[in-house]
Amino acid sequence: MRRTAVLGSAGTLIAGTLMAGVLAAPTATADSRHRPDSEARGVALAAERAAQQGIDWQDCPADWGLEKPITCGWVTVPVDYSRPNGKQIKIAVDRIGATGTPAERQGALLYNPGGPGGSGLRFPRRVTTKAPIWVNTAKAYDFVGFDPRGVGHSAPISCVDPAEFVKGPKLDPVPDSEADKRAQRKLAAEYAEGCAEKSGDILPYINTLNTARDLDVIRAALGEKKLNFVGVSYGTYLGAVYGTLFPTHVRRMVLDSVVNPSTRKIWYEVNLDQDIAFEGRLKDWMTWVARHDATFHLGDTYTEVRQQWETLRADAKKNPLGGKVGPAELIGFFQNAPYYDSMWVPVAKAWSAYAAGDPQPLIDSAASDPTDTAGNAASENGNAVYTAVECADAPWPTSWRKWDRDNSRLHERYPFMTWSNAWMNLPCATWSTPRQRPTEVRTGKGLPPVLITQAERDAATPYAGALELHKRFKGSRLITEKDAGSHGITNLTNPCLNTRVEAYLLTGKLDSKDVTCAPHATPQP
Repeated sequence: MRRTAVLGSAGTLIAGTLMAGVLAAPTATADSRHRPDSEARGVALAAERAAQQGIDWQDCPADWGLEKPITCGWVTVPVDYSRPNGKQIKIAVDRIGATGTPAERQGALLYNPGGPGGSGLRFPRRVTTKAPIWVNTAKAYDFVGFDPRGVGHSAPISCVDPAEFVKGPKLDPVPDSEADKRAQRKLAAEYAEGCAEKSGDILPYINTLNTARDLDVIRAALGEKKLNFVGVSYGTYLGAVYGTLFPTHVRRMVLDSVVNPSTRKIWYEVNLDQDIAFEGRLKDWMTWVARHDATFHLGDTYTEVRQQWETLRADAKKNPLGGKVGPAELIGFFQNAPYYDSMWVPVAKAWSAYAAGDPQPLIDSAASDPTDTAGNAASENGNAVYTAVECADAPWPTSWRKWDRDNSRLHERYPFMTWSNAWMNLPCATWSTPRQRPTEVRTGKGLPPVLITQAERDAATPYAGALELHKRFKGSRLITEKDAGSHGITNLTNPCLNTRVEAYLLTGKLDSKDVTCAPHATPQP
């Protein structure tokens, strides 16, 4: 799951119509959204139509940033699967053909990078950029990406003016008083209201169940009898729900960096668990920074480096860097290091420059760019979908006392992310649309063995989630990257992992038991 922003902008929400590409859909009711039989029939009908229509592959629009020979197209799906003949939306898809011989080709491989709210359209670029660990897999599969409903080019939703959404400095996520908490609660409620105002017609239908149904329609449109799928982060929950709904439609499935699918965890407790895990991975990174004090000059012990962070945070709260970067923006930038090992060096370098008297690299990295209209719109859209999906997938606490008690308790021991995470999710306490009952992820008849991969110290999706999914998907195999914590490990170089993922996708082969791999190489300054 990807955190891209922290609520706290005092900008006024602007009401408006739905974004281009969305046709008005009837307002959902609790009854219309819990008809599994009618929705199952709706998916079957939509998939049958999609199989007949196929996909009209064309050159991708120039502003999508997808070079030839990648091609793009659309798949039509119902807004509401219980009303398959009702209003429709178009899902954006792209593809690059398998690079091997016709005899080597095994079909299409679909990909979701997470979020909720992430676009998968860049997946085919792993072929055009010749990503080494995907070369052999690309010989066997067409690489297919898509924008899930509500995302990017697929009937995008919005909750607030993008310029206001990214504008900084935002309020410090860590409250100093009850007045600070009231201000953040007000912003969260206004954000939820903005989502209803700007995207209310389609908002009730932006959820994981419907995205999984869309995935099955895309499968049919591609002419595939069964789905080959790689899901990362939130993509693992999407894959888990798909495997539960359509077990006989799965051929190969790799789920990497796993969201805990327990109905008790989705989504409120999943986010509380993140706060604990982020603190642990932040310590891993700061300990590494201390080990390389000769390069970064931020302290030669974890305690010294952590104190540098507290000092930086306090300085930015008193006088925002460049007038734009306060504590919220710093957290937004620094959280990249606990997420991804590839960000250990860049974050440390920007911080080191600041400590040496040059704040500009840190300002450039952490501040938003008001001239980046497209990037800011994408950021706002991604956050809107993140919020819509998580708020709709399951019930959330509506009592502020519970939110306050849980997050105050966690903040005492895990202060880095706790309150920023709370404010980001608090719109779910006042969300306007009905909530789904969480999907009971389980092994249905016909589900083939699934491959699960997970770093032991992953912050965004803690290790317990992989164990839970492994238990629920009988016959699955778990590859653990021990003493590692980067998020999304199938795209990292680790031969112990890479060879097994490749073998599974190419032959279906899995080890006879779970595997533990040594960690990938530690970053070097």
